[in-house]
Amino acid sequence: MKDLKNCLLCSGDIDIFYKEENKEYFQCKTCSSIMLDPENYLTSEEEKARYKTHNNDVFDKRYQNFVSPIVNAVKDNYCNLHLGLDFGAGTGPVITKMLEDAGYKLNLYDPYFHNNKENLSKKYDYIVCCEVMEHFYKPYKEFKKMAEMLNENGSLFCMTSLYDESIDFENWHYKRDETHVFFYHKKALEWIRKKFEFKEVTTKDKFIAFKNKVNKKVNVYIKKSAYNIDSGLLNLTVVNISL
Repeated sequence: MKDLKNCLLCSGDIDIFYKEENKEYFQCKTCSSIMLDPENYLTSEEEKARYKTHNNDVFDKRYQNFVSPIVNAVKDNYCNLHLGLDFGAGTGPVITKMLEDAGYKLNLYDPYFHNNKENLSKKYDYIVCCEVMEHFYKPYKEFKKMAEMLNENGSLFCMTSLYDESIDFENWHYKRDETHVFFYHKKALEWIRKKFEFKEVTTKDKFIAFKNKVNKKVNVYIKKSAYNIDSGLLNLTVVNISL
């Protein structure tokens, strides 16, 4: 460990959790997340090559069934007048394909395969993030970014495998993927909900829904006003602005 001193999500204190050949994992004392030492990350070239081996055929029925919890959540909560973002869409953006077939509109973003950075400056009613959050090198930064892109009452729909104390981490299949570097506990999801002001978070198996994003509103309080008859101007004195 060289630079990893605090949790990459909540900045809590960390302890060594598990060691294996050429790898070290740490656990946060606050949110219980488990993270790989950044010194053990793949290079960008290695990571991209690994993603290219994924069989992400958008016409594969098994793949479509796998992502159906997110697709159904969008359909249950939004209509085709709403705009969505497929964040970390990968080589085969199956969620976007399925929703577009139903008349929905989504933009794509992926740092390797759909690097449309202009799509990160727009506002969205919902964001889908399927089997992506476990790849985040900087989870706080990524969740902050997604939360800031959501409109009032927007939702973030994710899928990942959560860690809990019943899991035999040494033999856990989910950590065998070398691109999986951050594993979330339910405590971490609640931390994300509070920090980024979602009204609720729900989980079912791998599906996670952060719903009803709260955006701060600006309230302007006016102490006095005066109408100048000669100039026809209304002069307002603003004394307080609160968020």
